[in-house]
Amino acid sequence: MNPTSCSNSNEFVTHEFHNNNNNNINNQPNPFQFAMHEKGVGVLPKRIIVVRHGESQGNLDPGAYSVTPDHKIPLTPQGIAQARLAGSKIRHLIASSSSSPDWRVFFYASPYTRTRSTLREVARSFSKKRVIGVREECRIREQDFGNFQVQERMNAIKETRQRFGRFFYRFPEGESAADVFDRVSSFLESLWRDIDMNRLNHNPSNDLNLIIVSHGLASRVFLMRWFRWTVEQFELLNNFGNSEFRVMQLGSGGEYSLAVHHTDEELLEWGLSPDMIADQKWRANGNKCPSNDQSPRYLEAFFDLLPDSDEECVDTEDKTDSLSECSRQ
Repeated sequence: MNPTSCSNSNEFVTHEFHNNNNNNINNQPNPFQFAMHEKGVGVLPKRIIVVRHGESQGNLDPGAYSVTPDHKIPLTPQGIAQARLAGSKIRHLIASSSSSPDWRVFFYASPYTRTRSTLREVARSFSKKRVIGVREECRIREQDFGNFQVQERMNAIKETRQRFGRFFYRFPEGESAADVFDRVSSFLESLWRDIDMNRLNHNPSNDLNLIIVSHGLASRVFLMRWFRWTVEQFELLNNFGNSEFRVMQLGSGGEYSLAVHHTDEELLEWGLSPDMIADQKWRANGNKCPSNDQSPRYLEAFFDLLPDSDEECVDTEDKTDSLSECSRQ
């Protein structure tokens, strides 16, 4: 495990949400879940599926960014085919493993041309009765790399980013991944309010599937934010391929996990460490073990010299005082 976390102590995350009458990790009633139960709304989606756009003209020819604004970069014919195939795969996944035949989907999509086109192709696999809504969401747009991007300059900038670190490096006139983290965090809070207030107008007797059509970095940041991955864990992650998707599905204990649908081999291929995979597995199985930021080995990544008892804390304080006295003499 590793020592840098950007998580917020007040965040809405799945450690704090459970289906039905499950309690939270400390076996205390969850106030938010209780309020949802009292109001009779806010049934959790069975799946949240994060999709990267299909192959774009910029993926095929980076020089396209020097003459076309990033938000107007279109899909290639190959990208359109990829998106359509992804839609077929997602529909098969949902239809073959839903507890109710009356499952539904709701889409969130980045406003960029390539994500909107991906959305249209993915949605071809779903009939009108299956789609209960769609929302354009600016906060899950691509990382801002600046305005028109001169290829030679961008190559040099990206080399600098590799040395500096992908998460904190801010592109000139653009954003860092940390900036994207902030707006994705805001989106996640809005998403939970949509669920809590039943803004999606979802019938709780039907399985609900949220499909988020976004970009490579924004999708990785979304997963980082959701699962409370640290900055160092984020740096391990490989990008999504074009029209690849990740399925976060509710496990038996009410936690979302990548390990319900995906194999260990897939998770390793995407860059998850053994500790990250172990975390996904306990989420999938609903074991009441410590969460990622409460487990002893996670704490040791931040605090390698924590004493085992309060008495040792006092002893350490006394020794510190003695050393301070010696230094003054």
